[in-house]
Amino acid sequence: MYGSPLSKQSRKLLLLGSGELGKEVVLEAQRLGVETVAVDRYAGAPAMQVAHRFYVTDMLDGASIRKIIEEERPDYIVPEIEAIATDTLLELEREGFNVIPTARAAKLTMDREGIRRLAAETLGLPTAPYRFADTLDELKQAVKELGLPCVIKPIMSSSGKGQSVCRTEEEIEACWNYAMEGGRAKKQRIIVEGFISFDSEITLLTVRSVSGTAFCAPIGHVQKDGDYIESWQPHHMPPEQIEEAEHIARRITDELGGYGLYGVELFLTKDGVLFSEVSPRPHDTGMVTMATQDLSEFALHVRAILGYPIPSVRLLSPGASHTLKADRESGAFRIGGLEQALAVPNTQVRLFGKPETKVGRRMAVVLSTASDVEEARESAAKAAQALFIRYEE
Repeated sequence: MYGSPLSKQSRKLLLLGSGELGKEVVLEAQRLGVETVAVDRYAGAPAMQVAHRFYVTDMLDGASIRKIIEEERPDYIVPEIEAIATDTLLELEREGFNVIPTARAAKLTMDREGIRRLAAETLGLPTAPYRFADTLDELKQAVKELGLPCVIKPIMSSSGKGQSVCRTEEEIEACWNYAMEGGRAKKQRIIVEGFISFDSEITLLTVRSVSGTAFCAPIGHVQKDGDYIESWQPHHMPPEQIEEAEHIARRITDELGGYGLYGVELFLTKDGVLFSEVSPRPHDTGMVTMATQDLSEFALHVRAILGYPIPSVRLLSPGASHTLKADRESGAFRIGGLEQALAVPNTQVRLFGKPETKVGRRMAVVLSTASDVEEARESAAKAAQALFIRYEE
């Protein structure tokens, strides 16, 4: 039981990170009568536009984050991005605050080293071979041990920033510099992964709630430069492969604990399913569920957070998503082509409302449904191609 938002009896959710995924979390929380507070490093972030209140602060400044949380006294602290002062979240949790799904999960998944060591070394889950490097010389040694090509990433980044495939020895230094530019925290450590030949990569949305653990239908996706371009659901997998994927997802999410939705990324190879990464929050590739499922990943996340039952997760229709990305930096722009995009049957367009464009920044997503995945992907791609960004400076 709880009262109306903005009353003394309200139940309050504070979101750390206020992008397009957070915006949908806020909307779902408000549908269930929850008071919402959005926090991010820049003004005008998508979730701020729909939350009851918002704050702008450095997300890695623990003292600032603590001040906001102590002032608001939220019932739920919900991280929506990786780059947060997670040590402060650990302290706040020990003091009685409820961090979703847990402060430990937020800290471990904030950097690729913590979660990779947990998955591979503690839980024994199958992964790509990997090394870590703090210097260019250590990177060169790691590349020598793993061989070429290999994948080089900052241990903390998002949306593929700083990630590259190194194919020759001459490219090593450029890959190092790119990783240094793309990291989202004041760390220079990187992870080097052996190149995996995979048939496909999927996201398995995994929900932990009072009803137990549930899985959404697998989501296939295509990435470019480490960031997703399109996704579709369901991704076809034989039953034994689905069972293997769900086993891996259950192992890692059981270890991380708490209530909420996890996005577990997996590689499907001829030798089996490999663990890649996990996010303790809704996943960008999962935006397709806004069109395909009776409960989107955002609705599932909020329902689990609030402690409500999730008796089932139903796939209503095959579907696909396709992104619109900016190709330059600008604070003055318009998005056009909606008339043509929305003329595509069974298609929706979601504009995120971000105040500025940046190279590679997602500005909108197209969602299409159809009788099969192939038709849905074609529709989503057609609608996305109709959209455009007009820059005015």
